[in-house]
Amino acid sequence: MSKIKVTDYIADYLHEKGVRQVFELSGGMITHLLDSLCTRNQIQVVSVHHEQAAAFAADATGRMTGIPGVALATSGPGATNLLTGIGSCYFDSSPAVFITGQVNRDEQKGERAIRQLGFQETDIVSMAAPITKRSIRIKAPSEVPQALHDAFDEAVAGRPGPVLLDIPMDVQRALIEPEILREQNAQTGPGALDLKPLLRALAAAKRPMILAGGGVSAGRAIAAFRRSVDALGTPVVHSLMGTDLLPWSHPCRVGMIGTYGNRWANMALMKSDLLIVIGSRLDVRQTGSRTDSFAEGRTIFHIDCEPGEINNRVKNCEAILCEARPFLEQLTGEAVEPGNRYESWFGEIMELRQGWPDTGELPGAPGINPNDFIHQLSRHKNNAAAYVADVGQHQMWAAQSLELGEDQRFFTSGGMGSMGFGLPASIGAVLNGNGRPVVIIAGDGGFQCNIQELQTVLRLNLPLKIVVMNNQCHGMVRQFQESYFDSRYQSTYWGYSAPDFTGIAGAYGIEAATVKDPADVPSSVDWLWREPLKPQLLQVMIDTFSNSYPKVAFGRSIAEMEPFSKPVEMEST
Repeated sequence: MSKIKVTDYIADYLHEKGVRQVFELSGGMITHLLDSLCTRNQIQVVSVHHEQAAAFAADATGRMTGIPGVALATSGPGATNLLTGIGSCYFDSSPAVFITGQVNRDEQKGERAIRQLGFQETDIVSMAAPITKRSIRIKAPSEVPQALHDAFDEAVAGRPGPVLLDIPMDVQRALIEPEILREQNAQTGPGALDLKPLLRALAAAKRPMILAGGGVSAGRAIAAFRRSVDALGTPVVHSLMGTDLLPWSHPCRVGMIGTYGNRWANMALMKSDLLIVIGSRLDVRQTGSRTDSFAEGRTIFHIDCEPGEINNRVKNCEAILCEARPFLEQLTGEAVEPGNRYESWFGEIMELRQGWPDTGELPGAPGINPNDFIHQLSRHKNNAAAYVADVGQHQMWAAQSLELGEDQRFFTSGGMGSMGFGLPASIGAVLNGNGRPVVIIAGDGGFQCNIQELQTVLRLNLPLKIVVMNNQCHGMVRQFQESYFDSRYQSTYWGYSAPDFTGIAGAYGIEAATVKDPADVPSSVDWLWREPLKPQLLQVMIDTFSNSYPKVAFGRSIAEMEPFSKPVEMEST
């Protein structure tokens, strides 16, 4: 077998694994990689304007396709700029492979008692280790084939996540003879689960409920989940990361629960007598601080692929250790047709929903009602492949009120909660949306964190529909200051400003418009979709003091929500 340059091998391997794009910002230590990708001409090289954006785009690519998204960065600041996006992949279980260039091996400090030897030498492997499934330092050219193979296997095995490979420049330009790869031990299923206790509990329950989280989509189990829900006929609530698990119109869909959940959904969960939790960590944003209240009065079955997540915060759960898809497939096969047993339970939930509509949470607020706007935006007949939300109040309004269709996805930064996620993630999503447009919903604060990627959107002529909900402040933290700091709005409203985003978009060559009057929302949404495959930006002016309601009153049960209930202690998250 003839020898091949290491970076040519990497380019060929990525293509064989089905990678369609790599995201990068050029730098000296990845020039060999870029040249190999260019000369092979099998994979689209997407040049962005900040490595964090490359990482977020890879994150969304992995979620969209199930194939690890790939991002490259040079040594030093290029590699460290990836870290926020790597962490986002780790916390949200997104499969990704990050490849960083490193200085030549003879320029590395090794065990010397110095800070740095080579220019931009940085130990990215140690830095990334806590937020990757595996972080690999390549020491010899012969290690590359196996390390690359293992990285792609590890990224998708079990609970998905990121893997990092750090490759010195002299290794990249070396010649290797591709070796026969050692296959990982084959993943075997869990075998038949004993679901009899769960099925007995379902048969006895009067008010059963399923809580589904992002682990369902991370496990590529959305279709299996929907089949299971149809078989059980049980009401379903979801976490922020589970927003797209059921379409808006599904008769079993109740709504989002948690800190900013739909009020009726939180109230319904607290009325349930059986809770089946699938792929959700039950963190404080879902349960509130009162885990005793969350668990009281109901039996909880917790299904997760990681044993440490079960009985972590919420105790005395019935544990089922299993990945989502095999669990759901077995559950569907053993489910008993419920008939109309839950008819009165659904009736109770409907009464709660009608009594506490999401569009009624901000009575008397001037201008555009953000929840009503989200309904109108997503109700418009369009072919969007996905909605991507940045981080902030708009993120919660979107998750509360989006009317997602059967095949539409929803992506946001959950565990990391990083502002600036939205625009680069929407680039990754739209490049893998089979030609369909993608909608990004951002706030004025978060949008400015990676606003430079408007140039990437224009250069690639991407069909992105960009919605900036501009309230001229960092709204979520401003709301926190209103609750706990006597409305001292330092650095959120005081000492902060946002530009006119239509002017910014125009400078980049992207058509833009602004809507301020509620009466103009329908025509503005029509304008946004007038040319579905054209990038456009719509700035939506929202009153500065519009809060994200409802919100769990910290220290109380999740059914006790602001503004009608008040916190009894200061939240720490």
